[in-house]
Parts: sequence; structure tokens; C-alpha cells
Amino acid sequence: MSLAQLAGLLADPTRAAFCTALLDGRAWTAGELARYAGVAPSTASEHLSRLIAGGLLAEERQGRHRYVRLADPAAAALIEDLAAFAEAASPGRTPRTLRESTRQSAEARARTCYDHLAGRLGVAVSDALHDRGLVTDDAGLAVTEDGRTWLAGAGIELPVRPGRTGGRPLVRSCLDWTERRTHLGGVLGAALCRTALERSWVELIGSGRALRVTADGGRALHELLGIDLGPAC
Repeated sequence: MSLAQLAGLLADPTRAAFCTALLDGRAWTAGELARYAGVAPSTASEHLSRLIAGGLLAEERQGRHRYVRLADPAAAALIEDLAAFAEAASPGRTPRTLRESTRQSAEARARTCYDHLAGRLGVAVSDALHDRGLVTDDAGLAVTEDGRTWLAGAGIELPVRPGRTGGRPLVRSCLDWTERRTHLGGVLGAALCRTALERSWVELIGSGRALRVTADGGRALHELLGIDLGPAC
């Protein structure tokens, strides 16, 4: 696929809305995406078929239901990077409704970015890991030996060998579209997010991407990384 063809896939507002919604890392049905974008089911089906054929989405069928998700972490990183670039190019869009304003505020505090932490929470975790020498970008972004020791002590598993895992980098920087700074993605980012969810350090707010830091999570983040997010998260 050429760059022009890829750009054409995302140039349609409905297809772009589908890809943005799927950044929550879940599989959605065609009907759910149709309602989200405010289009007819037949229209949604046509757009989804084009995104699947273009390699941005993957399809799963369970009984009569058709589920779609972002094809892989690379597709998710592309969508998030484009969303961040678009936001930086036209900042300050005013929310149209109170509901949208509430959602944006919650996502700015803490959210998932496909399978890693984003928003103020994600940036705070990234800053803490850098400040403590657990992650370094001295010669390219990498987890240090102290970082691997810290992760092992916290019970967070990473591949034994450094580098890329299944074509995915061990750690990558991801521009945060609300904070205008970077948070951490890659295998490390996914492991941190998975651990936070499994240990109930964070919990999803409703059915979207927004997260709330729990009381246990606040204590764990402070003890492990010295992070104090205050009551806002």
C-alpha cells in the first residue's frame, strides 16, 4: 500500500473515528462503532471492510457477531501519533457538549493509549522511570539494568533479552496529545498498564479509555516511583 492509499483510508471522518475509538484496545462490534460514529450499520460495514483490507484493522468473528480491533501495536502507534499531530496542529478545540468536556477532562488525567498508560498519569510514570535511572535515552530509549532489577522486584515481567519482541520495541516514546509530552509505549508500556489494571491500581471509567487511580494505586505509585498525583486522578 502506498502512502497516498494509507492517507486515503484515514481521510474519511467516519473511518478516522472508528480508528480513534479502537485506541481503547478493545474489540468492538460493527454496530457499536456505527452508533459511536452516528452512521448506518451498512455504512459502517463498508468502511470497516476497507480498513480491514488496508491492514489497519483485524476482524474476529464469534457466532453471528463481527468484532474488529486495531490490527497490531504498530497500527495503534500510527493512529495515536497522527491524532497527536492533528491536535498539535489545531489545539484548543472547544468541546461541543458537557459530556464531551467531562470525557476529555477524564482522559487528560489518565487513560489507556491502546495498551499503555497515557495522560498526566502516563507522563508522570515516564518521568519517574527516567528520573530514577530505570529508563534512559542516552543512546536510544532503553530499559537499564537498574530498571530490570526494579521491574523484577515489582513483579513486572519483561522479556529476558533486550531489543524488539515480535517486531515490537521493548520501549518506545509516544507523544501524548493532551500533555504535549511523551509517555512510554512498547512492551514496557504494555506491561506497566497490564499490571496496573490487574492489581486494581487503576480502573476504567465507564466504557471509554479514561482511567481512575484507586486508593491502592495511589499508594503503590507513591511507594514504587514516588509519584503523587493528588486527588484529581
